[in-house]
Amino acid sequence: MNIHAPRALEPMTHRDADTTRIYPIMEPVIAGIAAGDPACMIVGVEFIEQDGRFPFGRSLKSRAARALKACELPEVLKTRIRYRVADMLAAGNTPREFKEYARLLRKIGFDALWPRMCASAPVGNTYAMRYFAYFRAIQERSPTVIPRKR
Repeated sequence: MNIHAPRALEPMTHRDADTTRIYPIMEPVIAGIAAGDPACMIVGVEFIEQDGRFPFGRSLKSRAARALKACELPEVLKTRIRYRVADMLAAGNTPREFKEYARLLRKIGFDALWPRMCASAPVGNTYAMRYFAYFRAIQERSPTVIPRKR
């Protein structure tokens, strides 16, 4: 990956008199994504691909998606994100962090996947259909989702 100085990934800890709390390691990984570290980008994409529940998962996954949106991703990672978000939408799996996933997908583009997304629209899930309508408006270049020039 051509990384010259590996990033030190240490979890944040907090010690009381009788307990030690260890916070998720994703905090420094998200900082690495924001700094443009390619290894952290890969870990971030793998993290948003996970369906499991994590401590602070909603917040960490949202922040990871925001950090990924802000950096220049290689095409391989963009493809993985596209398929992940499309598969989540088709399954009707739209947790709270899906809002950030939708924004990330909008930034990296999904034109090639749009026919597949149309064919597997989550018709029975009204919450997921909101995101489908959002993606359809983007695809149709609707004035409600295209920002006005100032």
